[in-house]
Amino acid sequence: MSTELPPVAPEVLAEAVENLTARLRKKLDAATEGCAGGAVLEADGTVTLRFGEDALVTLRPGPAGTIATADQATCSCLLAPRCLHRAAALGAAPLADTPPEPAAEPEPGPAGDPTAAAADPTGSTEPAASAASAAPAGPVGATVPATPALTAAQLRAAGALWHVAAEALAAGVTAGGAVVQAELLRAAHTARLAGLIRAEAAALRVVRGLRAAREHRAGQRLGDLTDAFRELLHTAGLLAAGSADPALTGTARRAYAPGGSLQVHGLCREPVLSATGYGGVVTHLLAADGTPYSVSDVRPGGLARARGAGSASVALGGATLDHAGLARGGLRIVGATVSPEGRLGAGRGVRATPLPGSAWTEQPAARLFARPAAEAVAALLADPDAAESTLLGCDVTVVGAVGEHLLVRETRPDAPLLRLLPAHPHPELAHTENLRRIASYPGLQLRVLGRPDLDRTATLRPVAVGPVPSAEHTLRLPEEWLGRADLGYDRLQGAHFPQGAAAPVPLPAAGGPDPLADSPLWRVRRLLETGVAGGRRAVAEAARGTESLAGASYAPLRRAGLTAAAELAAALAAEADRRPRDVFGRLADPSPDGYAWAWLAAATHLAAAERCLIAASWAASPSAVPVSGR
Repeated sequence: MSTELPPVAPEVLAEAVENLTARLRKKLDAATEGCAGGAVLEADGTVTLRFGEDALVTLRPGPAGTIATADQATCSCLLAPRCLHRAAALGAAPLADTPPEPAAEPEPGPAGDPTAAAADPTGSTEPAASAASAAPAGPVGATVPATPALTAAQLRAAGALWHVAAEALAAGVTAGGAVVQAELLRAAHTARLAGLIRAEAAALRVVRGLRAAREHRAGQRLGDLTDAFRELLHTAGLLAAGSADPALTGTARRAYAPGGSLQVHGLCREPVLSATGYGGVVTHLLAADGTPYSVSDVRPGGLARARGAGSASVALGGATLDHAGLARGGLRIVGATVSPEGRLGAGRGVRATPLPGSAWTEQPAARLFARPAAEAVAALLADPDAAESTLLGCDVTVVGAVGEHLLVRETRPDAPLLRLLPAHPHPELAHTENLRRIASYPGLQLRVLGRPDLDRTATLRPVAVGPVPSAEHTLRLPEEWLGRADLGYDRLQGAHFPQGAAAPVPLPAAGGPDPLADSPLWRVRRLLETGVAGGRRAVAEAARGTESLAGASYAPLRRAGLTAAAELAAALAAEADRRPRDVFGRLADPSPDGYAWAWLAAATHLAAAERCLIAASWAASPSAVPVSGR
């Protein structure tokens, strides 16, 4: 049985690859493949990998379980530490991640001082904002809004990251091996040292996506890597242009401000399971005025911890509740500390007293179900940075399962079909099983609380469900559940469903029209993903194909009125096929910058167009959603 390698800090891996000679770098990808399968866990906690008879790599993880410094990875060969064995072993290890949650918060400022605030000293690396709705970026010399100027070090770091990202995009997955990834990691580390936290996070996301694509991991999507490249290029490009918008630079510290006295009521809890080995739970809360808050407990431990944390004690101001009780109860908090994302801190000055729970039919929870889902989604699309933490409530009628989706219809006139997908697809969590059981009761009426997936047409990822008030064919939950079931922890049984059949509900043959899938915009996305997978050369070859991408393939886009999309795609294909020559007439390698700008312009326009179609899918019934020709 093979031993998992300990995670390695990005800068340690980048330095190991940088120290290799050009000859050894060419051999790095081959040396990295398969070496993780030979790892051996020793009695003292170290991990060893043998390369032949004379080379033994030893990895000594620190207290956090990661390789955080160069001296924690050694090799017995004569070339160490500048050897291929050591770099290959580090390259085969997963990238280390900083804890997603701060370990502690500082004490709040003096009572009654609403301006007092302190920063979390642990240095969380979560970016302050998402780039999902990035605006088109201009050339490096473009005029930028009047904002505080970046330092010279920040401009240099952003420019270097832009150039490395452009080269990685031009290389694509096929040529984006260990050397390309190490260059991205080095530039990302430099960006972090310069205080460009969001840029670093975007670069790490691209590196992880490149690794997953090259290793053909299960669940890896080329579309996710395409979006990651768009975010990285957008962020680095605007920073290199001199934009000092705080939403672009990000923050490495969560600032906790005094929140005074709060009274919060539990909504639900959901398991947290990250790809980097963290697991835990987050419990969602609402204040009397409708302000959302949360209490989270996420630490290393993976699936086992995600499953067990749902009934773990709440570490907040001496409260005697566990997360299961808090999700159906409440707290009165004195001396609260609150992060900008609404997370409640557990500093020494915080005092919390349990409160009786309230049902979803009572305020403040009832407010979540009072407005149409389309209105709530429109507000999220206007502020996409809040979408990841915002829960949406609606009453629906179950239609049935089509493929991987559970189809439901909101119980409002002319409401669209909604697609429900598991909030987390891991089979050991209860989400998928619960949705599968719900799908077997067509006509069932449900009250659903979930997170809209703004990358898919009319798709909701539910985290909790409950009965619809006054409905006859609805859930019959135990009284102690207080009218809701947490889909990640509570498992629905036959006794929780009504007896007898509901009124028949017609099941669409294919889940109804999908304006996003039926739009000719898929041609632009295919071009962008071709570039991510095969690099610049693949886009150029496609442009020179029998059905030129610059010709007939764009006619459906123009007929649908998507002229800008057609022109941007044609410009990308032309730039990919540009072949400059030197003064002697010989072919020369073109700069990746022009290609990266053309790719980013097309990607940004595509993201905006897709968001418009997604908004339309929530706002109208299937028959009313305009569907363009393919």
